[in-house]
Amino acid sequence: MNNHSPPGLRPEESGRVIPPVGPRALGLALAVVAAICAVLWWAEPRTSAPGSPGRDRIEPLLAQVDVVPERVPVPGYERDCSGDSACVFGPAWTDTTGAPGSGNGCSTRHDVLARDLLGATADPASRCTVIGGLLVDPYTGRVVDVGGTGLRGIHVDHVFPLSAAWDLGAWNWSAERRAAFANDVDRNLLAVTGSVNSRKSDWTPENWFPPDPGRHCFYAARYLTAAVAYGLPVTAGDHDVLELAVRRCPPGG
Repeated sequence: MNNHSPPGLRPEESGRVIPPVGPRALGLALAVVAAICAVLWWAEPRTSAPGSPGRDRIEPLLAQVDVVPERVPVPGYERDCSGDSACVFGPAWTDTTGAPGSGNGCSTRHDVLARDLLGATADPASRCTVIGGLLVDPYTGRVVDVGGTGLRGIHVDHVFPLSAAWDLGAWNWSAERRAAFANDVDRNLLAVTGSVNSRKSDWTPENWFPPDPGRHCFYAARYLTAAVAYGLPVTAGDHDVLELAVRRCPPGG
C-alpha cells in the first residue's frame, strides 16, 4: 500500500491527520536546540585578551580546587553593618584587616581604584582619594574616563561573590577571616563599570561570565585564585564552565 501523497496534494487532502505538536514536545525541542547552540558557542575558538594568564598557570588551580555538587543557601548572610544587621564580612572597605595592603591609611575601595585606573590621579587634599584616570573594564574592555564621568559609575567587584562565599563555607570562618576576604585587593577585587557589576550580582561562573569572551580566561583565573587561596569550593556546574574557559587560555610557557 502506498502511503505517500500524490505530487502536489497537501497532507490533509490525502486523508492523513497531522497531529499538533504538544507543549512538552515543543519545549523539549527548544531545549535541544538551545543546548546545541550552547555547545557550538562554547566550542567556537576565541582569542583571549592580551595579558591573559597561560593554561600552565591556571590548570593547577583547576585541579586543586574542591568541587561540591551545588550551592546550598545558608541562613545568616547580612552584608549591611547598620543598626542590628549582622555585618558578617565586616564594614565595607575597611582598612583594618589582615588582607594584603591593609593598614596603609586608605580605604580598600581607593586602593583598588589607585591600582586599576590608568593614570590614576589623587585629590590634592587627600593622598588616598582617587579623582581621575581611565578604567579599562576587565569584563568588557570598555574604556571609561573617570575624570569626565565621575566615580559613581565605577564599582569594586568581589570576583568570588560574598554571598556565594558565605554559602560555600565562609559562614564557618572567623569574623577576621571574612573581613580579610572581603578586602583582599590582590586576589578578589577588581574595579569594574557599575552596569556590568549589577548584572553580575552574586552569580557564580555557572550563571555568569564576562560579556567579552576574550576575557573569560582572565576571569576564570581570578575566580580560581580566590577560591584556592581561601579554601572555598566551586560547584560542579561552576567547575565545568571554568574548565572550558581555561582550555581557551593561551598555552603559556
